[in-house]
Amino acid sequence: MSRKLAVSGVSATTVRAQFHNSIRNPAKHTVFPSCVTPDTRLQDGSTLKGDVTLLLAIDLTKDITTLPGMNQAFLVSLGAALLLTFAAVPYGKRRPIGTPFTWGESMLAAVYVFATMFIAYGIVPDRWIQHSDKNLHWSKQKLLFGPFDLLKPKAYGGHFPFTLSYQEVRDVVVVLIHVLFFGLQIWVWHWWQSRGKVAPSTEIETSTYGRPLVRKS
Repeated sequence: MSRKLAVSGVSATTVRAQFHNSIRNPAKHTVFPSCVTPDTRLQDGSTLKGDVTLLLAIDLTKDITTLPGMNQAFLVSLGAALLLTFAAVPYGKRRPIGTPFTWGESMLAAVYVFATMFIAYGIVPDRWIQHSDKNLHWSKQKLLFGPFDLLKPKAYGGHFPFTLSYQEVRDVVVVLIHVLFFGLQIWVWHWWQSRGKVAPSTEIETSTYGRPLVRKS
């Protein structure tokens, strides 16, 4: 139920919960908790009894693309790169060890690996940079002060020796993306080459009487 306050452009929304009330601007969907008091008087002369000031409000109408990583193109490309990378594992388990590749299989495998690396090292970092610049606005002008101003530079009254911006954070994420896929690529190569290999046994061969057999020097 919504009733108008004696303030232009602001309405009061009373939620039927235990001592909860919020004020909302219908134009921008912004919550104004400080406007609500236990004795807020409405235009009709009534008083909001039992309502208290709202201490925490979350605006669910906020554009989700303004959150880091919440970009469709970035998430799709990242998921595709991971899926194509790990798809080699079930295929390697099904393929008999030592089976020679035909000319056609070799060409198809080369195209597959090239496409996977192109997505991982080309499209995924590019989509992250585009998302950071256009949605997050992580530019050189947006400075990074960190929690409790731990990274606040001396030029702005802080104690950190140099100035950091969100553009550096964007570039660090790009480096981490490359490190992630480079590590996965090495792991997949190592796993493929190690298929069928068994660690040498350390057990000593014994005779029919159970005694260890030792070769004469």
